[in-house]
Amino acid sequence: MTQDIKIRVANLNFSYRDRTVLQDVTVSFAGNAITALTGSSGVGKSTFLMTLNRLWENVSNAQMKGTVEIKLQHRFRDIYAPDLSVTELRKMVAMVFQVPNPLPMSIRKNVAFPLKLSGERNRGFVGAKVEHALKMANLWDEVRDRLNDDARTLSGGQQQRLCIARALVLEPEVLLLDEPTSSLDQASTAVIEELLIGLKDRLTILIVSHHPEQVIRIADRVVEFADGTIVSAPRT
Repeated sequence: MTQDIKIRVANLNFSYRDRTVLQDVTVSFAGNAITALTGSSGVGKSTFLMTLNRLWENVSNAQMKGTVEIKLQHRFRDIYAPDLSVTELRKMVAMVFQVPNPLPMSIRKNVAFPLKLSGERNRGFVGAKVEHALKMANLWDEVRDRLNDDARTLSGGQQQRLCIARALVLEPEVLLLDEPTSSLDQASTAVIEELLIGLKDRLTILIVSHHPEQVIRIADRVVEFADGTIVSAPRT
């Protein structure tokens, strides 16, 4: 595992409706590694993830102060600087949520959706990218003959891997996951853990997890949150 720093966060404070959620968070994350964010419910882990791709900006009565820099395209960028749009940021910093959220369309169109939003119209290019993303998500062999089926007919574990494929189709540099296996059975969880371990050579992964066994199995580093701040972040 490389020790090169990918993400630098300094003096991060976040509040929602005048309630402090994160307080004076300063931390860095290595590239090409899996970092698990742990801690009890309600201590700011999911909120912290949202500050890394500006998803919180869709929430009213929320306020953030501090600095978040991510090495994107080989140079550190202040992700809140005016010259980096949210659209461009989210192409490079993707997120997968706790509950699978396939769109009401085919498997193929689900994975292709981010490409469509980005303006890509070349069908051959889109098809190749969809196949590549599904292979990265360890789903291609299971769906290659049913790409036109409604994505919602997939099992829960397959739906979550579909969402991972959709996040990967734009080839992001950072993948954020908020308890991606919490609603899945043991077998489906094992498949996703395996694919995440396989992905870390390509990108940087931050995962919120409440399962100590999972953290032991997949994490290169653990960052523990409590009361809105980091209480343990040993170096790797």
